Order: sequence, then C-alpha cells, then structure tokens
Amino acid sequence: MKAFADLYARLDATTSSNAKLAAMRDYLRDAPAEDAAWAVYFLAGGRPRQLVPARLLRETAMAVAGLPEWLFEESYQAVGDLAETISLLVPEATQASDEGLAVWMQERLLPLRGLPPEETAERLPALWAQLDRRSLMVSLKLITGAFRVGVSRLLVTRALAALADLDPKRVAQRLVGYTDLAHRPTAEGYRALIAAESADEHAQRGGQPYPFFLAHPLQAAPERFDELLGPPGDWLVEWKWDGIRAQLVKRDGLIWIWSRGEELVSERFPELCELAGCLPDGTVIDGEIVVWKHAPAALAGELFDASAGAVPPAAGEFGVQPFALLQQRIGRKNLSAKVLQDAPVGVLAYDLLEWQGDDWRQREHRERREQLEAVVEQCPNPRLMLSPLVTGDDWADLARQREASRALGVEGMMLKARTGQYGVGRTRDVGLWWKWKIDPYSIDAVLIYAQRGHGRRASLYTDFTFAVWDGAPGDPERKLVPFAKAYSGLTDAEMRQVDAIVRKTTVEKFGPVRSVTPTLVFELGFEGIAASSRHKSGIAVRFPRMLRWRHDKPVEEADTLATLKELLE
Repeated sequence: MKAFADLYARLDATTSSNAKLAAMRDYLRDAPAEDAAWAVYFLAGGRPRQLVPARLLRETAMAVAGLPEWLFEESYQAVGDLAETISLLVPEATQASDEGLAVWMQERLLPLRGLPPEETAERLPALWAQLDRRSLMVSLKLITGAFRVGVSRLLVTRALAALADLDPKRVAQRLVGYTDLAHRPTAEGYRALIAAESADEHAQRGGQPYPFFLAHPLQAAPERFDELLGPPGDWLVEWKWDGIRAQLVKRDGLIWIWSRGEELVSERFPELCELAGCLPDGTVIDGEIVVWKHAPAALAGELFDASAGAVPPAAGEFGVQPFALLQQRIGRKNLSAKVLQDAPVGVLAYDLLEWQGDDWRQREHRERREQLEAVVEQCPNPRLMLSPLVTGDDWADLARQREASRALGVEGMMLKARTGQYGVGRTRDVGLWWKWKIDPYSIDAVLIYAQRGHGRRASLYTDFTFAVWDGAPGDPERKLVPFAKAYSGLTDAEMRQVDAIVRKTTVEKFGPVRSVTPTLVFELGFEGIAASSRHKSGIAVRFPRMLRWRHDKPVEEADTLATLKELLE
C-alpha cells in the first residue's frame, strides 16, 4: 500500500503530463503484477462501490481520535476532504504495513462491504493502526470511492504502452471493460494488458467492445464552415441524440450492451437483448439508447421518415422522448413491467465497428454507413433503428434546420468526416467528428446558498444554490424558490470575490451550508429542462453552470418561475 500511496503523492504534486507518465512508469516497472493490476484499475477510473458508509467512518474516527462531533466537523470543513481529515486526526501508526495494494484491497478493504456496523467499527481502528498517514488517506479514498488524482485514461494508456513497447491504440483496446464494476483486477489480467501482440487476439475478445470514438465541440459561426470544414458533401450529418451512448456487441450467440463509461448495462435494458435474435455473430454497432414510443402502424411512416431526417415536432407523443424519462428509468434498481411499458427503449444506430467478425474501424465512414444500413434493414426488430442523415444545400441550410433541434428533442447536429476512420477517444489522426450543439438554455438566477468546495477548493465557498422568483414584482407573497446548483463557469478571481461576499452576507449556517442575503445575480446555462415532482420548484435542469456574473442586474430583476415554465413548454 505504501508504494501506491507514494505514487499518489507524486501524481498529486505535479500538473506535468511527462512527470505523471514518469511516476506511473516507475511504479508499474517495479510493482508486482497483482499490485499493478489494481493500480491501473484505479488510475484508469475504476470505482468499486462504497465499502463503508461515510457516517460510520466519521463516528469511528471521532472515537479513535477522542474528538467531539463539532470539532471533527469544523476540521472537515477546514480540510474539505473526508479521507484527508481522518488521516490527520487519528493517531499516526507506530509501524507501517509493508503489504501491497492487492493484499490490502482483497484481504482488508473489500471484505468490509456488507459487514454489520458494529463489526466494521471494530475492524477499522486495527486497520488504520497499520498505515502511515499518506497510506491511510489513500486507503480511505479507496473505501469511499473518492479516489481521484488528476490522471486521464489516455495518460494511463500511454504509460502502459511505453512500459511494454506497444501501440497505444492496442493498449486502449485491451483496457476497454477493465474498469467495469463487475471486473476484479488480477495479475493475469494485467499481464494481458502489456503482453506482446498475437495474431489470434481479436478472435478471443468475447463480449469486449471497442474504445469509443469521441467528438470535438464545434463553436465557430456557420459562415466560416466552408473555410474550416470544406463543403457539406465532405461530411455525413446526423442529429445529436440526447440519450446514452452505447455499443451493441453480438458474438458467440450472445449480446452485450456497453455504455460509453465502459459499464456493462445489458441487464438494465433487457428488451434490447432481444436484438440477439436478428443480429449475426461478429457484429458491433455504435449508437444511442433513447426512450422511444412507437406509434400506431398508420402513423409510423410519418413519425420517422429517414429521407426527411427528423421526427416532426407534432409527433411529441410518439418517437424519441425527453432524456428525463430515460434518467428516471436508469435510476431504478428493479425494472417492473410498468417501468418497461412507460419508458420503452430503442437504439438509434450510427456506426458499424465490426462486421462478420472483422474489425471495420479502419474503413471509411461512408462504407461503414452503407453496410450499417443493410444490417438494420435486415433486422426486423423495431428496437433497432437507423439514425437518419440530414442533408442540406449548404451550411446555411443546415444551420436553419438545426434551429429546430429543441422541438425535435435533440441537442444539435453531429458532423462526421465521410472518408474518416473510427478512432480511439478524442483524436484527429484517422478521422474527425464534430458536435455542433445548440446554445444552452439560460436564465438569470439569484445565489441563496453556498457551500465550500473540495480538495484544492476546500477553503473557498464555490458550490452554490440558485433561485428564481415565484410571483410578480410588487406581490407581497413573492419569494425566491431554489431550482439549481452549480459550481463551474467562473474564473478563479471571480470565485475568490464571490467567496468574500458569501462570508460578509451569511445569514445562517446549516452544517456545511451557509444561507446568504440575496445580493448576487448570475446567468445560468443548462442543456435540458424537465418537470420534476422531487424538486421544490417543480423543475429539474441538466448540467447547470454559471455563464457570467450579472453585475448589471439587481436581484429584483432576476427571472421568475414562470419564465422557467415557459422554457419547459
């Protein structure tokens, strides 16, 4: 554990990619394979479910350190990180364990999950007493699932590739699925990551998907597209669907469904497993899972006309449904018959990565698209649909069509190089995808609550709750109603200014949260909006962030709940 904790310290102490690469190579070169397997798992983004409830960790730490709750909470607010707080408060170990990361994970930490609270509280102090402060902090981060150290998956891939003298794309392929919740790192699995390439490797892949190809944001004005992109004819244009990106893998008579986060989600979408009956073995499709309500046969042609490239706005009751409905479904552990009926899903297919067992990613996109159309046509199951192409006379024509995105329930358009290959991650070396999103919704809201950040932001109030007015100006019953939380979008200098104002205008404290006198107005941007019975405002928004600080706008002129409801409609 100590060696892994030392690696964490080296990674956390620098922002240099080269320094991080060197630290990982040094660790992986010297670590036993079983320890390296777990290290790669965590560094690449693996997150086991929380092993011990945070409240139990707090109570045990207070008992071991002999501290009252108020002093522990004050310490936590000052530090901003639970693992670091506990590691600083409990007595330091007199002798540290020299056992590796794998032993600690498999024999010490993972067995804690599911134990009765009293037994867990009895075991923890004995474990903590074997770890120095740094190792204790790292182990607590692993227990809580809060391990993050500023290392991208791409950087881990590069470190492994350099260590084993392999093509990074080959390592990226092998890493797919490595961080899935159901996966447990092993020495054999790690050795497979860095093994020399073999001729039969592709044939032994089972249900493993491919690394996802990611798009770059396109933010230029359409007037410049001819200069930047060339003519529209060089691109395949589709709608940007608001769903869950996924790969459907059909091999050996079975189908696997993988999310973009490389999580195996087949059990969450049992109706999509029916596609195993119409897709031939050796087929991998990239597409978007959406909630799709099929219309009566008489209307089906009108609702989804591939030649028109869109679902008409009047179709609302049928066709693709808001993401909020899909979100409600994926948040449930048990999929009842009613849930499956109320939120039926389908896949809008937009790329073919494997056909008849052959890797098609190096073929031009237009060829992959042509074969994909044939595959979808030969599969009679209505849950598999082709993502239609959008055509236009020029970029200005496509820009006009893009204005209908909200009415169509999409986020804008995707532009994919007609002759491009299917790459790995957000690269441009073999092909290029652009996401041409519509501008976000925006509204002027009032800051009413603030909470300190975490990690390097632990000393500043950076996490804010925003409200809008319920009632018209002059209404004696007019009040501010909270509707969104946001913590990103401001510069560091602006964050420090807001922090100072929060401290001066605090009205009341509720644990880590401060209520403030309403004095600040911000323009908030968000990608989507939906009705929600779980929120006081009756509305939920997606991905809220601060677009700008409205120094020019008094609190009384902030937007209203009625304005939000108009956006909802």
